[in-house]
Amino acid sequence: MFGKFFDNLKSGLSKTKDALTDKINEALKIAITIDEDLYEELEEILIMSDIGMDTTIEIIDRLKAKIRKEKINEPSEVYPALKAVIKEMLLDGVKEKEKSTGKEVLLIIGVNGVGKTTSIGKLAAKNKAEGKKVLLAAADTFRAGAIDQLVVWSERAGVDIVKHQEGSDPAAVVFDAITASKSRNIDLLICDTAGRLHNKKNLMDELGKIGRIVEREYEGSSKETLLVLDATTGQNAVIQAKQFMEVCPIDGIILTKLDGTAKGGVVISIKNSLNIPVKYIGVGEGIDDLQEFDAESFAEALF
Repeated sequence: MFGKFFDNLKSGLSKTKDALTDKINEALKIAITIDEDLYEELEEILIMSDIGMDTTIEIIDRLKAKIRKEKINEPSEVYPALKAVIKEMLLDGVKEKEKSTGKEVLLIIGVNGVGKTTSIGKLAAKNKAEGKKVLLAAADTFRAGAIDQLVVWSERAGVDIVKHQEGSDPAAVVFDAITASKSRNIDLLICDTAGRLHNKKNLMDELGKIGRIVEREYEGSSKETLLVLDATTGQNAVIQAKQFMEVCPIDGIILTKLDGTAKGGVVISIKNSLNIPVKYIGVGEGIDDLQEFDAESFAEALF
């Protein structure tokens, strides 16, 4: 049923699994009856794995309803019921991704240190391996070293890059990248854009300008804005996403460093509290360790 990607996912989620599902199993083994004490213990375990208070309360409410409806009496039967509840929550409102047939533009945003440039490099490699012509645009022009870092990743992924000098206008870089994309018949243009959340007005203006240029200059292309978040920051990642949502519409999340944390439960929290799909997850250091997020596989690997 599952292959290499699932094995990577499973090993990448091992720390979260230890913190979440193994502890749930322990709690259920020693429970004699399904009572409020058991629910409180499950609640505590969920919160500790960074699922967040509101999402945890919803999970427990849904679990109670399922237990009542299915007349579950044995603590050992709670585990598959909880797994089913979490899977349902991850799948709620998720539409099957349509394979794009036209030209695509991805605007990638995120604060320093979350793995934004690395994610762009891995996305470029993944799409190139699928047979797409990919171009990168180094439009994070104000962060020291960002352009050089992206150049390294463009070489690793074997794709071209459009860049200007540090401190130049990000929108001008994107304009030139669109021109190059049209002349070279590029399938996917990935733009590294800024994430200076401390100055929201500048960021909003910059992203607005880039968005207008894409719409005006690249007619017929589809544009998506993806936000990169670091899973190791747990609930802080949710707070960060909310701040970015105030600045611009977010179409999806790239969640990095899932393999380095026990806080993988934040995936459930992001989906439930923000209603933004997690599009990709990073489960390792390798260039092919950025995977398309699949709710079913995630729930299977976690449980």
